[in-house]
Amino acid sequence: MMRSSVTVIGAGLAGVEAAYYLANRGIDVLLYEMRPYTHTPVHTTGYFGELVCSNSLKSDQPYDASWLLKEEMKMLGSLIIEEAEANRIPGGKSLVVDREYFGISITKRILEHPNIYVIREECKAIPNDRPVIIATGPLTSGDFARALKEMLGEDFLYFYDATSPIITRSSVDEENAFWASRYGYGSDYLNCPMDEKEYNIFYEAILSGETVPLEEFEKDIFFEACLPIEEIAKRGKDALRYGPMKPKGLVDPHTGKMPYAVVQLRKEDKDGRLLGLVGFQTRLRWKEQERIFRMVPALKKAEFVRFGVMHRNTFINSPALLTPALDLKLDPSIFFAGQITGVEGYVESAMTGIIAGINVYRLLENKPLIIFPEETAIGSLIRYITSCDPEDFQPMGINYGIMKVIEAKSRKEMHRLTSERALNALRRCIDGLQI
Repeated sequence: MMRSSVTVIGAGLAGVEAAYYLANRGIDVLLYEMRPYTHTPVHTTGYFGELVCSNSLKSDQPYDASWLLKEEMKMLGSLIIEEAEANRIPGGKSLVVDREYFGISITKRILEHPNIYVIREECKAIPNDRPVIIATGPLTSGDFARALKEMLGEDFLYFYDATSPIITRSSVDEENAFWASRYGYGSDYLNCPMDEKEYNIFYEAILSGETVPLEEFEKDIFFEACLPIEEIAKRGKDALRYGPMKPKGLVDPHTGKMPYAVVQLRKEDKDGRLLGLVGFQTRLRWKEQERIFRMVPALKKAEFVRFGVMHRNTFINSPALLTPALDLKLDPSIFFAGQITGVEGYVESAMTGIIAGINVYRLLENKPLIIFPEETAIGSLIRYITSCDPEDFQPMGINYGIMKVIEAKSRKEMHRLTSERALNALRRCIDGLQI
């Protein structure tokens, strides 16, 4: 008998999840990945599932919305969550991973899978072989983006995203810093305090710093949850102190008091030799980043191994184009997964890869496609991106605001009850449909 086959374009988190799900069920998967031969503005390796930031997998605090989404993904056999936990490093309440080992582990498992065939080249056109899962991500290359635009007959929506700089720990003056997490939850962050005078000088430097200009034909559209610090600073003198430089919940052991402002550094690798500036996404020019960030007393000799960069994230108008099963309304043999669908966040992106994989498998088995229960985090997010107003569609990450919550006396109790209902609903779905 001929074996069924599926083409997956893109070996990011979504593409990897989709390929892995299908391959484990005896489907031959042709997986395209253009890196390392064709680069993106932010990726630096050829690893599958490469993360740009170590905290990309968000909160792991029980009953948080992102925790719930990860729990649901575990129930569906997520490769990404399994490898994240295997490559975990300390990160307070967040699921933080060693990005290099994480990427190496995922790549190894995909390359060694007997049912996955990897093509290391850029896919420039929509394949004729179907079904196909398009998981090219928010940095979809020019030729393929043009092919999509021609097929969809729609202009892409877009926003601007930015990444934070990374420095060496050895270059930090730790005598002027202290290890602590907010409110005493461990000691996973290296905090660099600033007094009022130091902060004011720093703030003015941020405002006057030279930034990389946007293209003239592009609008200044930023994703609210990932604003560049210079955009935050424009909102007022204390905006940074209520944002990424918030001192609340921290006590400087050198003074016994809460700092006026603080820059937090987080480990980017297991050994803690590299530290990322938390919340310091920026489009400042590289020389400006060196000059301005070294104004922080503990960072006066900071050695930068990666500067913050700005990039355009591309996503399709999913409410107009996709069904809740993630197949294309114009062609049900084409599925989309990942951030190109308009989900925001790596966990969310990986989740859509699993769902696309499940529904492609059911398509091959001539079974009805699955729309996941709206009580679940999975169902809520997919319902949002495929049913909200297409005229005002913007990327969305998982949160309780898009879920039907159970009212309770406290928010904590509401989250717990809603999470328990979600997990039970997904369990019934899995048992009933044998997925």
